[in-house]
Amino acid sequence: MDGETITLGAGLGTAIASALGTNLAFLFKHRGAVAAPDVDMHHPLRSTADLFRSRWFAIGWAIAVVAFLCHVAALALLPLSLAQAVLSGGFVLLAVLAERYFGFSLGRRQWVGVILVATALTLLGVTGKASGDDHADFSVGALILFEAAAVGLGLLLIVSHRINRVRVQQGVLLGAAAGLGFGISDVAIKAISGDLLGGLPWIALALVAAIASFFASARSLQIGEGVAVIAVTAVAANMSAILAGVVVFGDPMGSDALEVIARAAAFVMVLGGAALMPAPVRAADAVSRQERAIPAT
Repeated sequence: MDGETITLGAGLGTAIASALGTNLAFLFKHRGAVAAPDVDMHHPLRSTADLFRSRWFAIGWAIAVVAFLCHVAALALLPLSLAQAVLSGGFVLLAVLAERYFGFSLGRRQWVGVILVATALTLLGVTGKASGDDHADFSVGALILFEAAAVGLGLLLIVSHRINRVRVQQGVLLGAAAGLGFGISDVAIKAISGDLLGGLPWIALALVAAIASFFASARSLQIGEGVAVIAVTAVAANMSAILAGVVVFGDPMGSDALEVIARAAAFVMVLGGAALMPAPVRAADAVSRQERAIPAT
């Protein structure tokens, strides 16, 4: 067995481990967050301590760290397109693990959403170009506009629970806001290119976005339907980073018309799949009314 084959095998192994670990980590964090006291942004240190006192939440974060290291290894050992395809295709593992080992019951609608998102993310990974990997040069104006728009959208999602018609999906909306925050942090980190002094604003933005996303994600797991929240968080994080690659860092949409069409279709598929994940608002509203009608004991 030659060195190239060994490298390919190791890369595929770490990519699969990363995909498995990432989804397991989210599911464990969901179990732990539900068992922990409600997240209170007025007392962030106490809320953080409460979350990590929950054994399952702490285990989830430990698995997430290992999954991240496997992710880095996979990107180092595999061609970018192959690594992204394996990592994105692993999205289906979320549904399998959730149903088989964590007590969730997914309907046909959610299974279609999961498969659609996994297919679309895999297509985006396969058709991605390495030409955008060097992010030393980028438009500062485009970066500022993109990050400002993402921050604004995230804040709107956080306060959207005040609208009665969408209140029943507060967990999913918070999950989307958390995913956007993770994306904002990733984009800010990519903007740092060796000049730490010049990159201080982006370092600050990355830290603030990551901290805010930590709390938004934990709270979304406490109040939302687990699989839908996890899926929407992952989709928002991935899509915001991919869009930033095109808008800010000049990653090409494709080398020819067919590839551009395929990638555009994949974006639409991701949004459609994500829309299928939450329960319909009417059904959720009915459940909410039913729960309110049950007298407290």
